[in-house]
Amino acid sequence: MSEITPATLYVVATPIGHRGDLSPRAQAVLAGVDAICAEDTRSTGLLLAQFGLARPLIAVHEHNENEVTAALVARLQAGAALALVSDAGTPLVSDPGYRLVRAVRSAGLPVLPVPGPCAAIAALSVAGLPSDRFCFEGFLPAKASARRERLAGLQAEPRTLVFYESAHRIEAALADLIAVFGGNREAVLGRELTKRFQTLLGPSLAAIAAAVAADPNQRRGEFVLVVRGNEDHEAARLAEGRRLYARLAEHLKPSQAAQLAAELSGAPRKALYAVHQAD
Repeated sequence: MSEITPATLYVVATPIGHRGDLSPRAQAVLAGVDAICAEDTRSTGLLLAQFGLARPLIAVHEHNENEVTAALVARLQAGAALALVSDAGTPLVSDPGYRLVRAVRSAGLPVLPVPGPCAAIAALSVAGLPSDRFCFEGFLPAKASARRERLAGLQAEPRTLVFYESAHRIEAALADLIAVFGGNREAVLGRELTKRFQTLLGPSLAAIAAAVAADPNQRRGEFVLVVRGNEDHEAARLAEGRRLYARLAEHLKPSQAAQLAAELSGAPRKALYAVHQAD
């Protein structure tokens, strides 16, 4: 790209590990904008230095995005060209930037993508699991009860699921996934993708959990977990029906809850009402 368009926000993907993944176009955009909005100015500064780039950096992260957005929009309206980057990968994918992008678009200003690395897509591309339809879930809740509730809502999901997870929660998350999905569910765990010590573990949740428990090195770094969807359609409908019934029964009579849950999930009403009779 030889020219930068004034009054434009460029959303630029940066490497998730290997520095060589910063595209020539991304380098040109970062070199040409008036300033770069960065989640972490220190890490972005190191990336720019490696490529011999020097541009003003503006901190835009989850703690200040609301406060700085108006000023950044005003700067764009005055004719400046800005780039938005996250610590690694594609901005807004479990990273800050949504509020800024939305505000810029609402102001009628152009927002242009400079595509590149994304940990979720990188993991999905090598997992060997169905990728024609998938569901990105980002980070699971930190609290165990909330995490299990989220997973219960996904137990019947037929699409491949993609999760991000941190080093200090990976074992607990795997344990909850096994409790809800079953240890035999196909899955692949990508750790430190594109970095020197990257690993890919599989082929099931149980096998991954065992490998992570056995090797402390497999509990370090950043993780992407790809899990096969529930392709047992009858079981999936029943699981979803039971989940809905449990929530509806808190507010409706058992017969009404079973009828509505059956209509919404496609599960047999009698099988759902049998849950009440068994209690």
